[in-house]
Amino acid sequence: MPIDDLAADHPRPADVPRRRSPVLQGLGEILKTGLLALVVFFGARLVILPYQVDGRSMTPNLQDQERVLVNRAIYMRVDLDRLVGWVPGLDLEPGALSYPFHPPARGDVVVLNPPQRSDEPYIKRVIGVAGDTVSFRDGYVYIDGERLDEPYLDGPITDCDGADYCEGFTVPEGHLFVLGDNRVGSLDSRAFGPVPLDHIIGQAWFVNWPLDKVGPIPHG
Repeated sequence: MPIDDLAADHPRPADVPRRRSPVLQGLGEILKTGLLALVVFFGARLVILPYQVDGRSMTPNLQDQERVLVNRAIYMRVDLDRLVGWVPGLDLEPGALSYPFHPPARGDVVVLNPPQRSDEPYIKRVIGVAGDTVSFRDGYVYIDGERLDEPYLDGPITDCDGADYCEGFTVPEGHLFVLGDNRVGSLDSRAFGPVPLDHIIGQAWFVNWPLDKVGPIPHG
């Protein structure tokens, strides 16, 4: 038998697969797990934002120092005019928006950057959307002349005196009218006016602290 054939029957040392050190294998698994955890963490932060209630403007429904989770994606919107307005035959209004989920609605509890100067975001409830005419009478809120049903409040506690936004104010396009549930102790749209949609951070949807309050936030 030729010598070359004999050599082929016995692998050379270089042909034998090397076994990785158990230590290196363990480090590799730890590194993979850590990278996966980072991806999940930062991915979640793009959608869910933790927020701590600061103040009593939302009592009795949300208390000072309670912690809530804010859904940042729920009000995501797409500018259809920019996205597909170039397609021949499509007749879209300038600034036409589409919401994959849903737009802000009356009763939603939202976290927002107020129109006035503030170091911290506010948490308020949506009362009026674009086109609504908001007014106040006898402790109640009226939308387009109809009294707004607010089951999250305890009776007629809403007053608005002397401000520019108190009587017959129509919410402009691309804005929301927001109030705190503690109507006698809340700085809101009665004082600073409507809030642009671009200032809305997201919907507060879940209380995660303290433990005895854990659960979804009821919306109107």
